[in-house]
Amino acid sequence: MLAADVGGTKTRFGLFRVEGGTLVPLRDERVPSAHDVTFRQVMARFLAGDGTIRPAAACFAVAGPVVGQRVAMTNHPWVLDAHELSEAAAGIPISIVNDLEGTAVAMPFLPPAKLVAINPAADPWPRGNVAVVAPGTGLGCAALYWDGTRHHAIASEGGHADFAPRNEREIALWRYLHERHDHVSWERILSGVGIVTLYEFLRDAERMAESPTVKADLAAATDESVAPARVSHAALAENDPLALAALDLFASVLGAKAGNLALEVLALGGVFIGGGIPPKILPALTRGSLREAFLDKGRQRELIARMPLHIALEDEAALFGAARIAALAVL
Repeated sequence: MLAADVGGTKTRFGLFRVEGGTLVPLRDERVPSAHDVTFRQVMARFLAGDGTIRPAAACFAVAGPVVGQRVAMTNHPWVLDAHELSEAAAGIPISIVNDLEGTAVAMPFLPPAKLVAINPAADPWPRGNVAVVAPGTGLGCAALYWDGTRHHAIASEGGHADFAPRNEREIALWRYLHERHDHVSWERILSGVGIVTLYEFLRDAERMAESPTVKADLAAATDESVAPARVSHAALAENDPLALAALDLFASVLGAKAGNLALEVLALGGVFIGGGIPPKILPALTRGSLREAFLDKGRQRELIARMPLHIALEDEAALFGAARIAALAVL
């Protein structure tokens, strides 16, 4: 099986063999999602590395809305078409899914070592729908529908839904963002760029003092993928109150979004927070503000308290999920 996790910053390819219902990795490779090549060219280069192996099927999990097996990526100029890619790969069946569909498919199979419990839920429902929220370059959302026998992935573009402020600070944040953007979505906050936005909001709107070191680091950041790491590093070192407050606000908004999706799909089977950001800022997410915002759902607090909430530490979940989808298509 050929699988890929196609993101706005990097693309991960993997070849897998199915043995006794288990996916066995054969080879994987990470490449930049460069603007000067097409995905078709990148795929061909990866397949050329295993000239003797012809995959039985492929599935690509892509950061963007998939319509008719075609996707124009949200944060990258690539356009992927399953039919065209199949022709380029000697006619093997290829499917394209949203990257969060791939991530969601993998979540129930993650080992305990790859999960951090935020809301353990002492008496969780043994089976049920699952919700997944994943902040990274953008914000992905997905769900798994439980049909009584197994889960089925449901795609979503919920990261682009309207941000819903819950208090005076978040109302001020919405106004701050609305001055910059016509539409204020959750992704404006719950993403790498969002971490920097929260930092700037607290600096500009609440007049929190900015340290000369972080100010210089941000000024020196060469692209938007570097700046969030500067803020996160300062916050996790716990010597910069502004950066620490930005991550705490990020955690609270993330908890609220995860709780919203949990209620929308009645996620009695659990809620997972994936994506590339959470493992990098884990101490900020385990301090309590994320869990409290997740549970803060008024009359439904008792219900949502029954839903397990975990942070997933597996950074290749979308790749593994895509491989499972490819295998299900032909086995």
